[in-house]
Formats: sequence, C-alpha cells, structure tokens
Amino acid sequence: MNFEHDNLSGGQENLTRLAADIKSWGRALGFDEVGITDTGLSAAEAGLAAWLEAGCHGQMDYMYKHGLKRSRPEALVPGTRRVISARMSYLPDAEDALAVLDDPARAYVSRYALGRDYHKVLRARLQRLADRVAQSVPHAARVFVDSAPVMEVALAEKAGLGWRGKHTLLLSRQAGSFFFLGEIYTDLLLPVDAATDAHCGSCSACISACPTGAIVAPYRVDARRCISYLTIELKESIPEAFRPMIGNRIYGCDDCQLACPWNRFARKAVEPDFAPRHGLDGARLAELFCWSETDFNERMAGSPIYRIGHERWLRNLAIALGNAPSAEDVLAALEKRREDASLMVREHVAWALRQHDGPHVQGAV
Repeated sequence: MNFEHDNLSGGQENLTRLAADIKSWGRALGFDEVGITDTGLSAAEAGLAAWLEAGCHGQMDYMYKHGLKRSRPEALVPGTRRVISARMSYLPDAEDALAVLDDPARAYVSRYALGRDYHKVLRARLQRLADRVAQSVPHAARVFVDSAPVMEVALAEKAGLGWRGKHTLLLSRQAGSFFFLGEIYTDLLLPVDAATDAHCGSCSACISACPTGAIVAPYRVDARRCISYLTIELKESIPEAFRPMIGNRIYGCDDCQLACPWNRFARKAVEPDFAPRHGLDGARLAELFCWSETDFNERMAGSPIYRIGHERWLRNLAIALGNAPSAEDVLAALEKRREDASLMVREHVAWALRQHDGPHVQGAV
C-alpha cells in the first residue's frame, strides 16, 4: 500500500464525508452497522498472549502460528492504517432454538450454520463495499471474514459496533450477538469512531448457562471445554467426560447467547442465504445419522458444516444419539453403524449404545 491519501483534495473534510458514505453504502449492501477504527490493539494483544500461554486454544494452532500478525493489522497487511468493521445479523426464521434443545430426539445445529456459508456471503459484500470506496478514492484494501489472523471482536469493539460480553462475543444494545463480523483493511486515513460502553454489569447469565463450564471466568473461554470447539474444531475423539453435557448439540452451541438478556433485541436475518436448509433447524438425530458420505457431501455443499466432514458429523451425532431416549429408531440407527469403517465412529457408537444399557451392547468396540 503506497497511496498518499492525507493530501486528498478537500483534506479531512472529504475523508469525513467518505466515512459517512462508507456506512451508508454498507447498509445498502445488507450490513446492519459499519464502524471505523485504527490499528492499535495493544490491550487485546496482551490478553491473547495470556490466553494462548494458558493453552485455552486447544488444537487451534492457527491462533498463534502467525505470531503478532493477528493483533497488529499493519503486520498482516503492510500499509494498513484503518479497519472498516461491519456486522450482519444471521438469526434465521427457524424452529425455536429452545424447543429443539428441549427435544433430545432432535438435532441442534448452531443457528449461524443452518444456511449458506457466511464466509462467502460476507466476503462478497465486503468486496463490493471496498470496490465502491475505490470508485470514489483509489485505495489499497483487503477483505477478511473469519479466514485470517484478525482480531475481529477487538476491532469491532474499537469501531463502536458493541462491547465484548462475558462470553467473549460482541454484544450490541440494538442487536444482541447473533451477527457475523467482517473487516476491510485499508490505507485510507479515515476518521475513527468512538468505542461504546459495556453493558453487562453484574449479569452472569452466559456463564451459568454454559453446559460444560467453558466460560471459566468473565471474558475468558477455555476452548477445550467449549461444545463449539469439541464438535467443530477438535479432530479426534471427544473426551467422554464432556459427552453427556453435549446433549443433542451436533454442531456448535448457542447456549450462552440464548441466555443473554441482550438477545431479546436480536434481529432476524434479512439475507435469504441464512435461511435453514435441508430441515436442519429441527431434524431428527436418527434421520441425519443415516446420511451416507455422498448424502453429506451433496447436502452440506456450500454450508459451514461441510468443513468437519462426514466422519466428525457421525461422531457428533453418535454422542447425541447416546444422550437421546432409547427409542426404536435411535437404537436401530446406532446398530447400523456398529461396524462403521471409521474407528472413531465405531468408538462413539459403542459409547452411545452403552448409554442405553441394553443387550444390544454386546460386542461393542
């Protein structure tokens, strides 16, 4: 990046006008809110270092392999002077989340993953926004959506889009926390927005709601205990101690968000791509467990769930089936995969069958 924008015709007045235009253009592209911040993340950098040192990242080695690039935008993209942060609501018109969680025969999928992969949706919109800016002022820019070493919550907080809640997610007084974040790194020296005040107060609803106690302290999550980590990021067998706590959550977990009082203001998504696909907002566990690898690949194409692959999909479902009532379809589904080709799947199926404590457990792995 080597453009010199400080001497644009009209100077700071034009940049202030451009910042207002960027927010307007962003809203027209479907973003609920857009903010602008500088690149200073020293406080967040210290917190990240302590979190990594404690091993709270588990197997997510990508959290530290880029060194300081995560907390220093100008190190990731040389020449970066400002970050344009944007949020987009994703809560779909779907089966009631709590109703699904209360029905152990049905599969709970985190609300963000019910529709099309958000990476593609947001990245395309952010690129259109960056291109629109370039029509007014030539600038060097890069777009990010949860796909690079970027501290998106810290940047969004500095940009005035909300504050970090005790569950570590960004919270907004206008929209709760059911939204995606994305960023544009730019060399434009735009005016920055003021951060907002925090409004969690003494509330600890999210901490109490976590099924596995993963929120080990306010503003600190130990990923190794988090159901989202266990069902999505962990590539190995899920520790037995956590399996009963997972319940019927087969991909991710929203409990901390569902318990948060601010989410009474959560906005329903207007983006059609976030609508549930293949009935995943309330499908029966036994039905999903019968999907072949071909079924999974075809139906999950374009979904964030695709990244875990069929084997981990079955692993997660086996746990949920082990936690389900001992209904005929549940036991039949598990029996069919007793001799699955995957050792990991067989091990989880055997555990699930043991939970039902019947004669069908003979010969289990």
